[in-house]
Amino acid sequence: MKLTFLGAAGEVTGSQHLIETSSARILLDCGLFQGRSDETRPKNEKFRCTPQKLDVVILSHAHIDHCGRLPALCKAGYRGPIVSSYATADIADIMLRDSAHIQQEDARYRQRKKLGRSGEAEKPLYTLDDVQKMSKQFEPIAFHEWNEVYKGVRVRLHHAGHILGASVVELELLDGGEVKRLVFTGDLGRRNQPILNDPETVERCDVLISESTYANKLHPESADVKAELQRVICEASTRQGKVIVPAFSLGRTQMLVYLLNELRNENAMCRVPVFVDSPLATRLTEAHREHSDQMDDDVQKILKHDDDVFSFEGLTYVQSQDESIALNRRKGPFVVIAAGGMCENGRVVHHLKNAVSDEANTIMIIGFQAEHTLGRLIVDRRPELNILGRRYPLRARVEIVNGLSAHADASDFQWWFGALQKQGGAGQIFLVHGEDKSLAAMAKLTEDCSDLPPVIPKFGESFDA
Repeated sequence: MKLTFLGAAGEVTGSQHLIETSSARILLDCGLFQGRSDETRPKNEKFRCTPQKLDVVILSHAHIDHCGRLPALCKAGYRGPIVSSYATADIADIMLRDSAHIQQEDARYRQRKKLGRSGEAEKPLYTLDDVQKMSKQFEPIAFHEWNEVYKGVRVRLHHAGHILGASVVELELLDGGEVKRLVFTGDLGRRNQPILNDPETVERCDVLISESTYANKLHPESADVKAELQRVICEASTRQGKVIVPAFSLGRTQMLVYLLNELRNENAMCRVPVFVDSPLATRLTEAHREHSDQMDDDVQKILKHDDDVFSFEGLTYVQSQDESIALNRRKGPFVVIAAGGMCENGRVVHHLKNAVSDEANTIMIIGFQAEHTLGRLIVDRRPELNILGRRYPLRARVEIVNGLSAHADASDFQWWFGALQKQGGAGQIFLVHGEDKSLAAMAKLTEDCSDLPPVIPKFGESFDA
């Protein structure tokens, strides 16, 4: 068996791993490299896995850095099945349609900018038509059941606890008359998070490919997030202020709405209007409703007396741009959960522009804000912010509410690999999807769980296993 690492090797985007046996060529994930266009475009345009010769693609989950190149892969000649959980198939379709739309809009913008100049503007990697064709190749499977997806290739999915539908992929591969077991973690989540089933552990395997994103960090203690939400929103309400919440459309928005619904059910929430201002988040929330049977036991209990955990009196899902603009003229108190988790793009930028200079308002940050983003400048409480080319004083309150991270941290990894070690560990571990410090920490954390020293592959490297 040969493993070649074609993405998320020494970095955290572009997840793609090629597995070759005597009878099959399998691709684990097909993610988009994200970052500066001039750096990622060459990687995103060219495939090194020879799409026409692949037999099966297995998708761990629907984040764009794991699924974002699938339409381009099919456009380049891949004709086999795309195997995933049912929820992942539906969510990936929504995410990839949105990605195609954004790429086409960006291409039109670049074309306008290049009018009158020499050279051609970059074209989108794929179009909506490419996504529609690709979607027909999805062959979703249920969790916990073995499925033969190609001759000599059996797959079983376990909950990863990262986002809805996210899977730990377990493979049994027939290779030269010998059956080998390979496990791919995808992205592991945390335990005891709203909505999601906890990450599930696996038994001994011959090869393990594991992500390492936060292996060198501990997330802040999960304080009572609901209590913090209640406090921040009610304090803003007494000041007649707005609460602006930047949130990613997939995962974080649904968790937040779910917790607000719980507070309403408990009569513990002040009665202020709440708006979810993201058409993408609205479509993804509908997909969550359709797959509510895949949510945790707490959700199942609530559904016995509340038929929609993503809706409550006073909650509005905003669709049109005109409706979004109208919110900027509306007087408080109210809450806006808007697309743009790091405040760099999306509708949240316009809400921030209209809210940051009023001391009655609150900016609630519920996720990690990368360095140099507008979100990080808000977290750092910079006295002035550059938003859409203009300077605005930051007078609004800034509240940081932790506890909703979707990624496993060092303690979660210790728990997961501890369970694996009790089941016999792994023959060989390969560590991906992390930066240098996190990969080094993960190598230390997993060394007692592997028969051989853990390997940190570089982009394009191959190994026999």
